[in-house]
Amino acid sequence: MLKDITLGQYFPGTSFLHQLDPRCKIIATLIVIVAIFLAESLPAYGLITVFILACFFISHLPLKLILKSLKPLWVIIILTMGIHVFTTPGTVIWQWGILHITWEGIRQGALMTARLIYLIVFSSLLTYTTSPIVLTDGIEHLLNPFRRIGVPAHELAMMMTIALRFIPTLLEETDRIMKAQTARGANFTSGSIMQRGRNMIPLLVPLFVSAFRRADDLATAMEARCYRGGEGRTRMHELAYTFRDSIAMVIVIGLTAVLVVMRWFV
Repeated sequence: MLKDITLGQYFPGTSFLHQLDPRCKIIATLIVIVAIFLAESLPAYGLITVFILACFFISHLPLKLILKSLKPLWVIIILTMGIHVFTTPGTVIWQWGILHITWEGIRQGALMTARLIYLIVFSSLLTYTTSPIVLTDGIEHLLNPFRRIGVPAHELAMMMTIALRFIPTLLEETDRIMKAQTARGANFTSGSIMQRGRNMIPLLVPLFVSAFRRADDLATAMEARCYRGGEGRTRMHELAYTFRDSIAMVIVIGLTAVLVVMRWFV
């Protein structure tokens, strides 16, 4: 399961989405997240489905990434579906004791589960098509107006990007430690909750030690390169808002407008 977590991974490419300005992609992602919460009817969810599939097609990313990004969260997805199925009042189609299933619960559960899936999948597109360095620049540019009130824009952007960058590294380290401890007789899959908790100690201790060691090495490397924060720093590639970014924003705003009309006027 650790290998199926794709959060923070970047897949290089030259597609339309890869070439978009990171500021445009960040703002568009936020707008689409809001638009997903505006969807309530089946036609609205169908429109969002077509839009997300079109984005994956344009990005030239394999569709198997969708299932791979959702696999570690299947428990949450099933739990979300179950809560709505068994707790939503309406026309009962099955009942056993206090448990009951209604048509309204099935519909509401399916829509809420789809909403959760859309949020995860579309948010993953941001990191799939944006390198950590470019993402840092985009976040910093968007936070720059808040520097007047004391917000450390560059430092916040750097911390967020480093966190995303090291997620795959820590997952690989966790998988390596688990295999090493399993070879020494550790068991992470069987036993009671207390036994599994105790078995996690040989995993967590070396993982934390490794994480702090990596953080110290990164800090040393940054100091050796005379890193002093964002003041006065220049970039090899300056961000530029182009015509393709305007097209992308028009499409996203248009999608949101259509969903608003479908929610309140249809």
